[in-house]
Amino acid sequence: MKIQYLYKYNAHIGTLTITSDGEHIIGLWLNDIDLKESTEIKEVGPTEIAVFKEAKSWLDLYFDGKVPGFMPPILTNGTAFRQSVWKILCEIPYGEVITYGDIAKKIALQLGKQRMSAQAVGGAVGSNPISILIPCHRVVGASGNLTGYVGGLDKKARLLELEGLDMNRFFIPNSPKR
Repeated sequence: MKIQYLYKYNAHIGTLTITSDGEHIIGLWLNDIDLKESTEIKEVGPTEIAVFKEAKSWLDLYFDGKVPGFMPPILTNGTAFRQSVWKILCEIPYGEVITYGDIAKKIALQLGKQRMSAQAVGGAVGSNPISILIPCHRVVGASGNLTGYVGGLDKKARLLELEGLDMNRFFIPNSPKR
């Protein structure tokens, strides 16, 4: 049976659940998660596993409104398409956003295609297993709508505010513009 380590980080936006294989961060969620039954889970503190200590330091800096100058080791499993989308997410600078359509154009260019579906990109963004560290919250709709965040659109807005974005540029669909 495979062992995964679990650490719960308390942030002002709620409790983050972080998982590790012992060497890499393999999951970070803003909501509770169901882990595979074939996996033994061992809950530990941030100092018991070195990668959790690094993740805690990174998150402490991030939630203090600072740009962390390092990245804890991460490991993702996904299709080649998802991996390419997640790589683009990692390239979005702190305090900036990109649209699903912009990512679709980049992927189409990489694949030598005329175009790529923004919806397909949205599916890959939504399946990001390491939220915040892989900054899927920095992806917005073409018209400035804050859409498609598994952790909740209110948390997406709070993360973007933390990064200093002018939230008057964005809106949550079906709610009044700010």
